[in-house]
Amino acid sequence: MVDNQHHRLAGRYEVRSMIGRGGMAQVHLGFDTRLSRIVAIKMLRTDLARDSIFQTRFRREAQAAASLNHENIVAVYDTGEEEVTTPDGSTVSVPYIVMEYVEGHTVRDLLAGGSPVPIDEAIEIITGVLSALQYSHTHGLVHRDIKPGNIMLTNTGKIKVMDFGIARALTDSQATMTQTNAVVGTAQYLSPEQARGESVDARSHIYSTGCVLFELLTGQPPFKGDSAVAVAYQHVSELPPAPSSITNDIPDSIDRVVLKSLAKNKEDRYTSAEAMRADLHRAAAGTLVLAPEADSWQAPPTQVMDQGTKHMPIAPPPPHAPQYQTDTMSHAAITDEEPEKKKTGRIVAIILTIIALAAIAGLAWWYVSKNSEPEVEQVPVPTIIGESQQSAIAMLNEAGLEIAIGESETSSEVPADHVISADPQPGTLVDKGSTVTVILSSGPATVKVPDVSGLTQEQARSQLKSVNLEVSDVRTIDDPSQDKDRVIKTDPEAGAEISEGESVVLFVASGNVSVSADLIGQDRDTVLETLQGLGLNTNVETEESDEVPEGHVLRLSATGNVPKGTTITVTVAEKPAPTEAPTTPPSENNPPDDGNDNQDGGQN
Repeated sequence: MVDNQHHRLAGRYEVRSMIGRGGMAQVHLGFDTRLSRIVAIKMLRTDLARDSIFQTRFRREAQAAASLNHENIVAVYDTGEEEVTTPDGSTVSVPYIVMEYVEGHTVRDLLAGGSPVPIDEAIEIITGVLSALQYSHTHGLVHRDIKPGNIMLTNTGKIKVMDFGIARALTDSQATMTQTNAVVGTAQYLSPEQARGESVDARSHIYSTGCVLFELLTGQPPFKGDSAVAVAYQHVSELPPAPSSITNDIPDSIDRVVLKSLAKNKEDRYTSAEAMRADLHRAAAGTLVLAPEADSWQAPPTQVMDQGTKHMPIAPPPPHAPQYQTDTMSHAAITDEEPEKKKTGRIVAIILTIIALAAIAGLAWWYVSKNSEPEVEQVPVPTIIGESQQSAIAMLNEAGLEIAIGESETSSEVPADHVISADPQPGTLVDKGSTVTVILSSGPATVKVPDVSGLTQEQARSQLKSVNLEVSDVRTIDDPSQDKDRVIKTDPEAGAEISEGESVVLFVASGNVSVSADLIGQDRDTVLETLQGLGLNTNVETEESDEVPEGHVLRLSATGNVPKGTTITVTVAEKPAPTEAPTTPPSENNPPDDGNDNQDGGQN
């Protein structure tokens, strides 16, 4: 469709080599000539692009996807349409999407070998997916096609979910499971309501995400079959196995999270992606999860869908599936020799009899239960506020009560994994066997230490207090970078993450600087530069000296701690001026020398 690698879309996006191909689209490496950046360009197949309903949906969903800005979602930069000439000579307007180019590989590539990934890695991947889904749900966008091929693992270790909006557009164009390979592959991750052609919401995402988590943990999807229809039938009618039955090192808490996400009735699944993520974190941490026991799920009734529906059809059970009939019907004397009407009448009579008996039994049970309700013992909810999780469980069990763990909350007063609150409140009388929901502390919230350098003490205290931090100590140090009483730094340093309520030490400028006596004897320029760097003023004087080399400092007017801004007199040595030998005038006692050392003829 876009084989010409030099072709440009909208006169801006240069289409380069193909980097991906699927049943519904081709993905090319692209280059945005306006912003000079590498992008990925996805263009839909021409046969899908001909559907006007699909195009309308595609435009709206692509615009919605472009509005999503989340670290776990592949960004959509732009959308448009390109006129493409088909082999039969006609033209069709083909929608395209310009996306963030992500270097890495998909989860589908990771699972290609059929081996499970480590549990912590599986949890990390699914946590990223759930974070992306929670964000999209709050923005009113439903993905509808969560599968390993739409989850990217970047080279930097980030999780990215792709193709927001495209799956919904395909659903609205009424594509069936047998129309494209892309949709056939998706059948392994369909929720039961998708398979039945019913409406899809956030809980459908939970099911699809549970399928991906199951495959990450076991190396295989929860349901397999020879065709997409057979797989979809299993999604509707069969319970998935526990992951630990395939990979035996998976703990029970992980089993429970997976099976809750794969509940056939969406009312039994997690209510949101955030709820599933929180329970998955609890499972990873080894604490109690909200999901029920793995063996508590019951098989759903078999449902055979209307073959005339315009949505995805579900085939009847495979030929080898056992066929059941009631004992009453097995005793009916129905033979092939009886007339058709007689057989039909007898079957109807049996069915009506069964219904009547069931109704009578139900009324009898209701009457008996209403008039013979046993008195339920009531017990007070024990005082568990402040208790550890294990202690709270023991106290509630001793009182004959069940426990449910709610969403954790941050607290600077209650230690982590201790009870903050309970519902019903301690002291309330409740029926024995009732469930008490407890909220555990996740510990103090963390905050970043703000940068208060250059502020006064009062300003720094106020800013620290605004993020629930206290000042435990103030220390003065000599530092020329700040004026007196201005904050130089903090301990912990600015940007460090610490718990709310913790204390911070302020380091404040004393207003003094330290002038070292070691400067004496050094050259003039070095000393002047050092003193001026300390925020001091300088005054230079010279003095003759034979002891210090010329141009070097002979002495300073002050050393040690001096106030910033002080003027320091720097006395610099200069070479002494040269001196001449003194001359003595002649006198009577010192006659002039005529050059004759012996004036008396050598007599002594």
